[in-house]
Amino acid sequence: MNLDDFSDLIERPDGGVRRDAEERRERQIVPPGALGRLDELGEWLSAAQQAVPVKPILQPRVVLFAGDHGVAELGVSGRAAGTAHELVRATLEGATPLAVLARQFSVPVRIVDAGLDCEPELLPESVVRHRVRRGSGRIDIEDALTAEEAEQAVRLGIAIADEEADSGTDLVVLGDLSVGGTTAAATLIAALCGTDASVVTGRGGAGIDDLAWMRKCAAIRDSLRRARPVLGDQLELLATVGGADLAATTGFLLQCAVRRLPVILDGVVSSACALVAQRAAFRAPDWWLAGQVSGEPAQTKALDRMALNPLLDHGVIVGEGSGALLALPLVQAAAALAAELPERVPADEDDASKTDTDDD
Repeated sequence: MNLDDFSDLIERPDGGVRRDAEERRERQIVPPGALGRLDELGEWLSAAQQAVPVKPILQPRVVLFAGDHGVAELGVSGRAAGTAHELVRATLEGATPLAVLARQFSVPVRIVDAGLDCEPELLPESVVRHRVRRGSGRIDIEDALTAEEAEQAVRLGIAIADEEADSGTDLVVLGDLSVGGTTAAATLIAALCGTDASVVTGRGGAGIDDLAWMRKCAAIRDSLRRARPVLGDQLELLATVGGADLAATTGFLLQCAVRRLPVILDGVVSSACALVAQRAAFRAPDWWLAGQVSGEPAQTKALDRMALNPLLDHGVIVGEGSGALLALPLVQAAAALAAELPERVPADEDDASKTDTDDD
């Protein structure tokens, strides 16, 4: 498999349709620009859907890729290594911020186990049936995946994207459920942006103290040494310092762009995967929105590199897709305004109407 092949498969959203949407917006009763970013979102959705007026977002879905990362053994996370399955269970039981928001917004949640480090019997078969391997390798000293596992994970993401597109999902809110995932994500971003570990090391959604931050920075530094020699091959990069969940997310993002399925990115993990996908297919980011600022410095660097401007900055750092889901109502509002605001009546028609009334 060569991820560069996606470059020939992905087209940009329809520019002609976007111009039609812009012209329609100029005719509406609210002056262009008065709705700020909502105007841009409505026009982007029109281009993605190839429809003027834009169609409402009726079947959004949250998709979460789950996995454990061996690097968490170094104490780089606020959660114990190998406990991502607890996040999955809590989400399934409705006891996480993401689950509460999904219930509030009536958005279904799909969780895909790509690399959890737990017995499969602990979770529903619908979650664990796609697992590529049990946990990912400790990327500071060993590869996260074998080459075969990396390809299997990417193909998993592609298959999930196809399933969502075929089922009628019209927008994806993308997140992750992982322990150690932000360390792998920061390593990928640092490698692809050519920066040092200290510049990209954050404190993660679970929060870590200063000592843990130093351990995390050291782990990213050591992982970067292993990442730099394989920068020319995205699949090998994912195998070396990524993980099953990150490789699956990358494949998912690429195939969503192929299928013209818009995606809202959440935090640093989905942004890192998006950056890898952009390296493979430069048009792919045109199909994604950055949902929110996560507080992770690596996410900021990745979004800057992809020229994606986050929709929200509310200080939400919990991760797990919560910030991206909070952006969904904003996107839905943009679609409703673009479609439903009436157009102005031209002056000559208005005068004619007044004349007809006077004659009567």
